[in-house]
Amino acid sequence: MPPKNIIYTIILAVAIIFSCFAALPQSVIISIIMLIGGFFLLIKGADYFVDGSSSLAAKMKIPSLIVGLTIVAMGTSAPELAVSISAAVGGSNSLAVSNVIGSNLFNIMVVLGICSAIKPIATNDSVAKRDYPIAAAAALVFVLFLLDGTLSRLEAAVFLIAFAAYMIVSVRIAKKEASNADDTAVPADFSPLVCAMSLIGGVAGIVLGGNLVVEHAKLIAMKAGMSETLVGLTICAVGTSLPELVTSITAARKGENDMAVGNVVGSNIFNVLAILGISGVITPISVTKDSIIDGFILVGVSIVSYVWYITGKKMSRAEGITLAVLYGAYMAYIIARNYAL
Repeated sequence: MPPKNIIYTIILAVAIIFSCFAALPQSVIISIIMLIGGFFLLIKGADYFVDGSSSLAAKMKIPSLIVGLTIVAMGTSAPELAVSISAAVGGSNSLAVSNVIGSNLFNIMVVLGICSAIKPIATNDSVAKRDYPIAAAAALVFVLFLLDGTLSRLEAAVFLIAFAAYMIVSVRIAKKEASNADDTAVPADFSPLVCAMSLIGGVAGIVLGGNLVVEHAKLIAMKAGMSETLVGLTICAVGTSLPELVTSITAARKGENDMAVGNVVGSNIFNVLAILGISGVITPISVTKDSIIDGFILVGVSIVSYVWYITGKKMSRAEGITLAVLYGAYMAYIIARNYAL
């Protein structure tokens, strides 16, 4: 089944599950439908954005290597970017932060866990020596910045500078590694008009979808007695991580383990350094004690998964299953915490 069809199947399954709750107030049902519609717009918007920008890059003779490291990487994280920025601008700081934490935890524990369960992931030297440690270090610095209860504009700017430096170094290293390879520009599939329409439509879908997700997630939270933190860690995190889930699982099934783990690690770096960097520069972000605790959990999970990744030169099926099971336990913990069970 193609990746796009998998995404639509997941969305349809979620819609069917929610339809079982017919006794819910009409306003909640409408919000659930609008929330699903928002996720759909986010995913399709990111899809059109990647297609349009990749074809435009091809017309400008930009190598496929650069396109993959920039446009595609940012495209898969566009849903998280839209949700967190919309939340930050709207004053929903807990939602902005918890969406990133929840997405990163989901990426490691569920996406990487399932991929490892499908087929043990062999260790890639560049990921093990550079990218994975950077992702773990970014999570640690993020939590340290939050200890005073706020992510300031200065701290957010540090994230953006760090992300720019990471991208520059990554592109230079990738160019050197591919110097002997035939790395021509990707095929230009679209005309200039179609490229422009895809870009504009993609951005519009991402922006509108992000606003819908934030607004209706907040309404559902109010009706269900859920905190913004819980909504960000669960509903928003899972919904915005669907592109990473589908992309990585598809890659794992085809034996492209490097692509699967690279997608997860790259997305986690982008989520912390770029998304929180942009959100924090727009407006300083205040956080709760729960978000700080969740941040430390993210650091712990990042370190443990990294150790498993480099030990024995692979992440085994047992380790992948353990990550997925621990994610279920974490979900139970945050739900119990929210309702003081």
